[in-house]
Amino acid sequence: MWGIIVNVLSIIFGSTLGFLVGKKLPDSMSDTIMHGLSLAICLIGIKMALSTQNVLIIILSCVIGGILGEVGDIEGKVNRLGRWVEDRFSKGQKTGALTKAFVASSLVFCVGAMAIIGPLESVINHNHSVLYAKSTLDGITSVVFASVMGPGVALSSFAVLLYQGSIALLAVWVQPLLNDQIITEITATGGLLILGIGLNLLKLTTIKIGNLLPAIIIAPFLVCLL
Repeated sequence: MWGIIVNVLSIIFGSTLGFLVGKKLPDSMSDTIMHGLSLAICLIGIKMALSTQNVLIIILSCVIGGILGEVGDIEGKVNRLGRWVEDRFSKGQKTGALTKAFVASSLVFCVGAMAIIGPLESVINHNHSVLYAKSTLDGITSVVFASVMGPGVALSSFAVLLYQGSIALLAVWVQPLLNDQIITEITATGGLLILGIGLNLLKLTTIKIGNLLPAIIIAPFLVCLL
């Protein structure tokens, strides 16, 4: 679990540093950096999505996941939780800014092969090198994210702790089920959602990413089925 703790702390530290730096940036510069960051997020999402070996899995995952997300109103619940946190801890922030920062950064930090393989290696083989590498990347990324998106980025550390911690706790049972193809399709499906985040940040779309999150869980089942 030590590697996961380092990963979480790197995000908190990077977010804090980025937020302090971001407060000193002029609005025009923040807007330009935000546009560049949004384009970079789109690029990350496209690259991850193109790793799929079966596009039908992504399509069906998004359709089934979207239905489940709409029924469960995940987007609404996340937004309500975000507004509750904003009302108490984020005075002066734009409405919804904290929620958008949390969802966007959580997806970027949690989706990908390193987020799955890292905890497994850490627990089973006592090899923390993957998580240390991920911690470095996440720390640098969180500085940039928080400088333009605000303190909501720091909250993604809890999502990372929950996600990677769950994988670590279930490592013995999870490892045999996660072959290369399943990891690839989870990454690709998550990448498509990250692309949606980037498009939303550019204000080109208003995709309910929260309601599509179940797609990431549906993907491995479809790999086994198809």
